[in-house]
Amino acid sequence: MSELQAVLLAIGSGVIVAVYAFGWWQQRQYRRKFGSAFNAGHADALYRENAAEPVEQAWQISSAETVEAATGEATPEVCAGAEILPAEGSATITSLDEPCGLLDMRSDFIIELHLDEPGPAAVLDGLWQRKFDFGKPVQVCGLALGSQRWERAIAECKTLYARFRIALQLVDRGGAVSAAKLAEFRDLVLGLSENIKADASAQDVSEAHRHAVELDQFCAEVDQMVGVNLVPPGERLLPCMKIAQAAALQGMTLESDGAFHLLDAQGRSLFTLSNQDAKPFQSHTLEASGTAGVTLLLDVPRTLDPVARFDLMVGVAHDLSRELQVNLVDDHRVVLSDSGLALIRTRIAGVEAKMCGNGIAPGGGQARRLFA
Repeated sequence: MSELQAVLLAIGSGVIVAVYAFGWWQQRQYRRKFGSAFNAGHADALYRENAAEPVEQAWQISSAETVEAATGEATPEVCAGAEILPAEGSATITSLDEPCGLLDMRSDFIIELHLDEPGPAAVLDGLWQRKFDFGKPVQVCGLALGSQRWERAIAECKTLYARFRIALQLVDRGGAVSAAKLAEFRDLVLGLSENIKADASAQDVSEAHRHAVELDQFCAEVDQMVGVNLVPPGERLLPCMKIAQAAALQGMTLESDGAFHLLDAQGRSLFTLSNQDAKPFQSHTLEASGTAGVTLLLDVPRTLDPVARFDLMVGVAHDLSRELQVNLVDDHRVVLSDSGLALIRTRIAGVEAKMCGNGIAPGGGQARRLFA
């Protein structure tokens, strides 16, 4: 190998390492923004090693076919091989309301109440007052008298319910729920059940906390943000108005978080274009402001078909680079090569495969809950 070849190989390796370093830094910044406390390591909490072994009871996950047949609307494709859990009572009871349809004993601490006499959601008065005290989302689902469908219950609704499912989510990007919060939630709901004379069935707190820790560890492993920086050569600033115009040509719109988003047909963000200066873009200051660069960001676990979205993002990055006369670089201002981008694409495919293998489709309803 000649000295020139050795130098070029070293430069190429440095670029790839820098790309990964940038991805790690972006992920760390994102988690810091959302107060994440994910830990390293994982156990495959949602993977079933042996199909012959009994599966823990799930609390109502409707199949895509059930939803489509009942509503006439097609649902987004899930991963090939992604696990669709058997639903308790699925032969007679369905749930078309997504928050209720996603409840699962492995991702939620669920207490079911059977009322002696049907009542409105207002009977859960003590719960409504403390719904936000547990640090994780709480869902209240009701089965109306004579109905075969679980639906999200709200305090003001006058519908009479025969059963309630009250669930505390175990994990989000803030980490796993604590055992103390689980016990506090359980005591509150069981106390309510006594007041309204309802039979209650609840999970074991220690078992639920174990699920929370395992799921948190898995989520930490696949929680990846991918970024591509676009910066002008030298010390030139990019006019923010020109950035806005270039983003508009790509179909991106400025949203309330101060970043430009490319939205899908359902209004969900595919990826974002944000200010490198950490200052949000604002429509009334675009004309008079400039920035040292911008960053395209892809939130892998929250994006449907993330490999395809990454390809789209890279295409947009090249279009923007031509329109704005900027370079695609990593966090060390090293130009991103095609081989470096291809390596990132391979890593994204690995994350997607791991999520699918554990029954969580990237960008699906369960992923959007867990990575919120």
